[in-house]
Amino acid sequence: MTHTLPLPDFSHERVEVTTGPRSGLLITVALHSSTLGPALGGARMWTYPHWSDAVGDALRLSAAMTLKNAAAGLDAGGGKAVICLPPGTTLDADRRRAAYLDLGDAVDRFGGSYRTAEDVGSTTEDMLVVSERTAHVVGLPDAVGGSGEPAGPTSLGVYEALRATLEQVTGTHEVVGRRITVSGLGQVGSRLAVRLSAEGAVLTVTDVNPAKRTLAAELGARWVEPGSEHLIEADVFVPAGIGGVLDADTIDALAARAVCGPANNPLAHRSGADRLAARGILYAPDFVVNAGGVVYLDLEAKHLGTRSQIMDRVAAIGDTVRALFADAAARDITPLDAAEERAAERLGRRARESAVLV
Repeated sequence: MTHTLPLPDFSHERVEVTTGPRSGLLITVALHSSTLGPALGGARMWTYPHWSDAVGDALRLSAAMTLKNAAAGLDAGGGKAVICLPPGTTLDADRRRAAYLDLGDAVDRFGGSYRTAEDVGSTTEDMLVVSERTAHVVGLPDAVGGSGEPAGPTSLGVYEALRATLEQVTGTHEVVGRRITVSGLGQVGSRLAVRLSAEGAVLTVTDVNPAKRTLAAELGARWVEPGSEHLIEADVFVPAGIGGVLDADTIDALAARAVCGPANNPLAHRSGADRLAARGILYAPDFVVNAGGVVYLDLEAKHLGTRSQIMDRVAAIGDTVRALFADAAARDITPLDAAEERAAERLGRRARESAVLV
């Protein structure tokens, strides 16, 4: 289940909330901004306590995608889709397929101003189903000539960002011997945990799915129950699950020197960045840290470079994080402030350019 959060401010260009005629599931497609180009952001399938939580998540996630794509230097706006599963819902294969056909129709109604892709709860095979109803989808399986699963590039970007974070708080980017807590062992979190384990990190892990204990055992990692992981002493806390986990109570109890992870919107409230800073905990902004997947998908779809060149750009996320830390320290602001300013500057410049052309 996701955390229930208040609805964010509405600053979006277009939002469509519909009930899929085939699946009967509530689907939200949120286009936050197309200032930099057609929006790109994944389609999430998740269980929510109430339908309004799903809509709110789509609004927050799409706004975060605007920041992410802008800060990453992509010519892509911000958007997101969410398929809401009511509590207790289990989809069989037919209804799952129906849901993604419904999503394809919803995306197609945006006429190319929003491109979708896989996200939490979705797969490349699901995107293949979406492609039966719209051309505005990326991240199709390798077998059909698509770019494949973006979790690998996302994980690489997070790894490089984590090394930059370690460097800032410990003086070295070396992983060996460092205490790292990974909260969430999904596609990205599990890949990251495997790599960190191989490099000698002292790992603590957890996931809402108890079956992930098997991976923890294979990695020699300490397993803790979900909801207690923030209490473990760590050099870096890695939120790798659903958003909103860092609320005031969690931040006040957090026993880590830094936060750096792939979860979208891990801060329950933006003020959490100031609360972390007040405790001397370094925060690497999520929308910079986790941009590897969208960088990969966008550049692959536009054929902007070889796969090797694109992965080099993903790896450069570590240098971006270092630059943000340096900028924040020099101006006595939080890294989140620095990252948001970086994105806002690019968005503002493009808006001014467009106004001149008009």
